[in-house]
Parts: sequence; structure tokens; C-alpha cells
Amino acid sequence: MQIKINTNFLPKINKIIKFFILSDLVLWSGWGFIDPLFSIFVVEKIVGSTLVSVGILATIYWFVKGALQIPISLFLDKTDGERDDFYALILGLLISGGAAIILSMAQTITQVYFIQVIKAIGFALYIPSWSAIVSRHLDKEHTAFEWALSSSTVSFGIGAAGLLGSLIAGSLGFRFLFILTGLFAMVSVAILLFVPDFIFPRKTTPNMPMRDHIQIGIK
Repeated sequence: MQIKINTNFLPKINKIIKFFILSDLVLWSGWGFIDPLFSIFVVEKIVGSTLVSVGILATIYWFVKGALQIPISLFLDKTDGERDDFYALILGLLISGGAAIILSMAQTITQVYFIQVIKAIGFALYIPSWSAIVSRHLDKEHTAFEWALSSSTVSFGIGAAGLLGSLIAGSLGFRFLFILTGLFAMVSVAILLFVPDFIFPRKTTPNMPMRDHIQIGIK
């Protein structure tokens, strides 16, 4: 007996949006391994740390990320085309993944502070560039659905990763978990490099109609 699920009621999504949602899912799922357990790791495994250290780490990340996103976004908006957005996106993923891998080797709280700055720089590059590209390629008739799909898939990924991460940390240790998170970021990069005809589109003839991408605002 075969069970078939009818998904005809769901709108069709263009390939670029599919690739970017998948890449985002992989990235945030990777960090979903770490985030629920990060404070425990810092307090129990890092020399010189206290509960106050956990608060300082959160402040460092959000302040650095918040301060850098604005000038980065202004620069990306002033530059024509999407190559600068794409390169900033890839660079942000590499930096964030590198931060997770370096974290696996951290010994002191000062080192973790520094790594937190690196992580914040990576996400300050990633978030504006990812949002800018996705905003341009959303399907006009289904913008709400595609934003919701992006948010929901990431929510499911982070939720599943939180449980899986605790199991991995309990059996293989925190260090392995951080390396795994870094590898997830690299997989996210690999997915984006295979987005069809995105950065290096096929040549077109003058008579071939080009599809317009809509511009929408994001919060």
C-alpha cells in the first residue's frame, strides 16, 4: 500500500530560492548543534570563565554583528549587480564556519572572546547579503509563503539539531560538535556554488526576453 501526499496546493518555487533556503537550513542547523549547549561548554570547559563570561560573549556577538551589518549593507546596496552580495555571502559562511572549528581548540576565555568577534563578523557579512539576494528573487505572487517557508525550515532544522547536538556532545564531546558545525557551514558554501546560472549566467541573445526580479523591502 502506497501513501501519496498531494502537494499541488503549494506554490512552485524557483531554483534560486530553493538553493538559498537549503543553504540557510544547513548553516543554521549546524549552529543549532552548538547554541543550546554553548553556555554549558563555556562554564565547564573554558579556563577562567564564569556565568558573567557567558553574558559578555552574548554582548560581544550582538554588538559587533549589529555595528557591522549597517556599513556592510550600505556598501552592498551601492554596488551594482549581485556578485558583491554573493562574494560577501560566501566569505561570511567561510568565516562563521572557521570560527566554529577554531572554537574546538579554544582553551581560555580570552580566546573564546576573540572567536566570538570572528563569528559576529561572519554573520554580519552573511545576513545582509543572503537577505538581499533572496529578496530580489522571490516570486511576486508568493513572497509571504517563501519567507515563511524559509523561516519554518530553519526552525525545524534548529529544533532537530538542538536534540541531536546534545546527544553528540554527550557521546563524542563538545570539540567534535564544533568541528561538525564548521563542516555544515562548508556544506552550505558548496550548495550555493551549485546554484544554476546565478553568478555566471548563460549567454543570451538580444532577442531573448529577460526575467525581471522584483525588489521588495525586508525587515
